[in-house]
Amino acid sequence: MTDQPPAHKHRLYEDALALLIGTLLVALGLSIYSTATLLTGSTAGISLLIQYATGIPFPIAFFVVNLPFYALAVGRMGWRFTIATFIAVGLVSLFARMTPLWIELGEINSIYAAIMGGILIGTGLLALFRHRAGLGGVNILSVYLQDNYGLRAGYVQLAIDATIMVVALFVVDADRVLLSLLGAAVLNFILAINHRPGRYVGVS
Repeated sequence: MTDQPPAHKHRLYEDALALLIGTLLVALGLSIYSTATLLTGSTAGISLLIQYATGIPFPIAFFVVNLPFYALAVGRMGWRFTIATFIAVGLVSLFARMTPLWIELGEINSIYAAIMGGILIGTGLLALFRHRAGLGGVNILSVYLQDNYGLRAGYVQLAIDATIMVVALFVVDADRVLLSLLGAAVLNFILAINHRPGRYVGVS
């Protein structure tokens, strides 16, 4: 027997609110990272790296980098997840563009930026995950490679994120990379203690 309550289905407005709140939190966290010249993993990290290396704005880079992964998402995750993820990526791109117009981020302590940015992004991702959405990209590719080629998804994602940090050493200072690793640890801690089987039973 189990003392867990039965799963309940999210209403449409609950999913919509989760997308809005989650993407706002992620966009604010990424804006803090951008101000402090920090990085994160997955396609958001790739997009920040493109911004630092080329000057292409993060919102444009993030939206474009995610485009190739939607075909994989349809086959692996289904249309519902893919559409929700497409909307989430679009909202993060929009809010990342708008955040500097809503709030002026001046000088910010780098350690605080790493920790608070990780908290905001992790909490935003948690809201998206609990309502069957994501931010596309690397995690979809990792699952695809695991299903079709036997490569462990966790190892694939770790390898990609590690590659982002190594390449970052040629673009930003080493102390920025170390602080980015601190932010990544905070982000993943948020997900690890809150997003696991049995902790949350709502479904979309």
